[in-house]
Amino acid sequence: VQLQASGGGLVQAGGSLRLSCTASGRAFGSYVMGWFRQAPGKEREFVATISRSGENSYYADSVKGRFTISRDNAKNIVYLQMNSLKPEDTAVYYCAAEIGLSMRTIRTTARDYHYWGQGTQVTVSS
Repeated sequence: VQLQASGGGLVQAGGSLRLSCTASGRAFGSYVMGWFRQAPGKEREFVATISRSGENSYYADSVKGRFTISRDNAKNIVYLQMNSLKPEDTAVYYCAAEIGLSMRTIRTTARDYHYWGQGTQVTVSS
């Protein structure tokens, strides 16, 4: 599967952005999807993950209550709705995919994902 992330940009603190990750290839519904981010000088960190069916999701504590991950298996897209953005959310955001063993499987570790998109820059100004 090939992944293409989009939707990043420059936004003021408190604002919102919606990132999209479009997957090419077959059987999108077979993949657990995740969002990660990497700020300059820092390691890549987990943001959110969603199961194959979309019924199970999990978030990093730093974004819980502000970000929402969702997916549309008919359109091969996963979204990350980001609200109440903070300057510390500034990073390159990456989407990732991995085969899910069950409909409810989620993955929170970068090394568990084999497929990665190219990243989209999110900059939040104070």
